[in-house]
Amino acid sequence: NVIPQIGDFDDDGYSEEENKMIFETRKILGDKKIEITATTVRVPVFFVHCISVNVEFHTGINIETAKELLREAPGVVYVDMDDITKYPTPLTVTGRDEVFVGRLRIDKSRKNCINMWIAADNIRKGAATNAVQIAEILAGLRKQTTF
Repeated sequence: NVIPQIGDFDDDGYSEEENKMIFETRKILGDKKIEITATTVRVPVFFVHCISVNVEFHTGINIETAKELLREAPGVVYVDMDDITKYPTPLTVTGRDEVFVGRLRIDKSRKNCINMWIAADNIRKGAATNAVQIAEILAGLRKQTTF
């Protein structure tokens, strides 16, 4: 079963996890004015969180530029859709430290938007991994990058 609720609902009908995603996105990007909404779904798998993300840019962006940016991003593996059935799934990313991005496409409903599917092993890549990477930077053992 797939359950479209993670946590209790608030008076507006948003679950705790949906509100958390909105808050965390604004916090991570340092912009409290970012307009975002989310629907979170619980899927019974052992590991891996997957999200569908819609990114809106101030100016136009094409798919090739977005692909190149993702290929160059540290800690990201872009899964190219030359074969339309290739995209990251819990089965294919379990046990990996990287964040996998696939199904990159232009959003047909909004100007300057790109949709993507993202999957990451939440046990391997999450708060704990990020804490270790930050500690390595502070100790001079790792070059500072965006991750």
